[in-house]
Amino acid sequence: MPVSSLLLPVFVQVALTFALMLWMGAQRRRALNSGAVKPHEIALRQPNWPPRAMQIANCFHNQLELPMLFYALVAFILITSTNSIVFVMLAWLFVGARLVHAYIHTGSNAVLPRSVAMAAGAIALIAMWVIFAVRILATGA
Repeated sequence: MPVSSLLLPVFVQVALTFALMLWMGAQRRRALNSGAVKPHEIALRQPNWPPRAMQIANCFHNQLELPMLFYALVAFILITSTNSIVFVMLAWLFVGARLVHAYIHTGSNAVLPRSVAMAAGAIALIAMWVIFAVRILATGA
């Protein structure tokens, strides 16, 4: 299985994170430039941003949480040469769920569908970790 097959979903996840970071920065800059928020009101990370800026920031910060376990696992899979079609499919499921989660989070922000998307991604990632652990422990690699 080529390395690129597992790295492509990683690149998509990274692109999503950077896109949200840029969007968050633009929203925050707009809020500062318009006077909706003053620098001293947010200097110590106070949650005084306008709601839309907070919504996008929360989605961005969410991309720095669970996906960290995804990045670590992909690195371990590549280092141990244990990549397979199962990992590639689960990686795409994870990233697809993260894309849906971000779409909902920055759109309607409906909690139930957002939670379902989050759970789908988490289940895919848990499955990846369990399969990886079993393979490593079973082979002694």
